[in-house]
Amino acid sequence: MHPPAANLKIHPAEIATLLRGESEAISGWSEQWNPPRLLLHLTVIVLGAGCYGAAMGWWRDPQQALFVAIKFPLIILLTMLGNALINAMLAPLLGLNIPFRQSFSAILMSHTIAAAILGAFSPLMAFLTWNAPLMTTQAISLPAYNLIKLAHVAVITFAGTMGNVRLLQLLVRLGGSRDVAFRVLFAWLAGNLFLGSQLSWILRPFIGSPTLPVQFFRDGALHGNFYENVLSSILHVFPND
Repeated sequence: MHPPAANLKIHPAEIATLLRGESEAISGWSEQWNPPRLLLHLTVIVLGAGCYGAAMGWWRDPQQALFVAIKFPLIILLTMLGNALINAMLAPLLGLNIPFRQSFSAILMSHTIAAAILGAFSPLMAFLTWNAPLMTTQAISLPAYNLIKLAHVAVITFAGTMGNVRLLQLLVRLGGSRDVAFRVLFAWLAGNLFLGSQLSWILRPFIGSPTLPVQFFRDGALHGNFYENVLSSILHVFPND
């Protein structure tokens, strides 16, 4: 049975409801497919992550900004799809018996929140880039490069975490138990971190390197991993004298 046409009508103000984490309304959204709402959430993901990606890549070159504006929403969408499949299997094992539709809707909404936060941060990160030294082999210093890279990691981590935590009340409502909700939330966060960070590594570059040409994909994309690179950046910013 299809929902009444009136129930398919949405309003962009629903994004504010989502960002506030109003579990009663969000729970109702997750119970049925709503193509206009799905399109709205996907639009927020593409625009929010795209704006942040452009701010991230602009430091290297306008062409790099265009590349990252395309790749960053793609990473979020791929992470969302991968985690939706994994989490649909994990949730029942952790005590949350929900169908795939609700699992997918919850993951979609969490990534919509994360993308909206990233979009809000994009002017701040663009301002940081604007005030940074020009990315040339002569002007850019290694500490400045690594500091900006770590700032992006921190903002993206914050947005992703808040996207999941904001839906904690929804998980409590669906599972009927705060303990179950915390278990599921922790599992979803771990999945987002693992899959999202490794996809980011494979689809690099994002900021770009002053010594390498502008590229859509880096040569040898499958060599190394995200966590090794972050640790190396931390050691360069905070050297052990």
